[in-house]
Amino acid sequence: MRRVSLALMALALTCGGVALAQTAATTAAVAHADRPETDRARDAARKPAEIVAFAGVKPGDVIAELAPGGGYYTRILSRTVGPGGHVYAVVPAAFAQSPGRLDALNALATSLGNVTVVPVTFTDFSLDAPVDLVWTTENYHDWHNGPTANIAGVNASVFRSLKPGGIYFVEDHAALNGAGAAVTSELHRMDPALALEEVTGAGFAFDAESDLLMGGGDPRNVAVREGSVQGHTARFAYRFRKPG
Repeated sequence: MRRVSLALMALALTCGGVALAQTAATTAAVAHADRPETDRARDAARKPAEIVAFAGVKPGDVIAELAPGGGYYTRILSRTVGPGGHVYAVVPAAFAQSPGRLDALNALATSLGNVTVVPVTFTDFSLDAPVDLVWTTENYHDWHNGPTANIAGVNASVFRSLKPGGIYFVEDHAALNGAGAAVTSELHRMDPALALEEVTGAGFAFDAESDLLMGGGDPRNVAVREGSVQGHTARFAYRFRKPG
């Protein structure tokens, strides 16, 4: 019995140590002096330290960040995973064909040292090796739009890119539950219930959700760039896991 108790104590200490390391790494990443002031100005609304912790990012992880935009989260993820981890900044292949389109992101990747920019076709891609976590924020709704939209293809590619047990983290502007797919182009929002249905339909297990970003006065039925909600939309955050 004593052996079991000692083993459980050791496990608890190990888990606690991992959590402390994770928290310390994320806190330091958010507080890093090199983050642009324009990024810091968004922190109150985006709560990056809490969101990164919810997603389960930890030092040493290998992450695929889909559609990183200007690198708001790229900087934080890179410094959270540290030199023992890596971030693949996954961008549309068309960006690589547009002169200058990737210059800023490539420069950021060079400065951070553990980031690689990877142009792909989102609906059908794979990476050199499976990753621990696939991350996307405020992009999921976009993959429903356009003449070649194929959300099933995107989710299948994500599934393929993850290690067994790996995490798929999705955060997006929330529409009203039951709003359907039309709001993805009309309002640039995502019906949370539909996202849940699509991702679990791709083979993922629903792991957890956070309502950290769901507060405020956003009615969830207006466009995200409408003046009263721009920069302060309600956003759902879902964590899915690849079985295995």
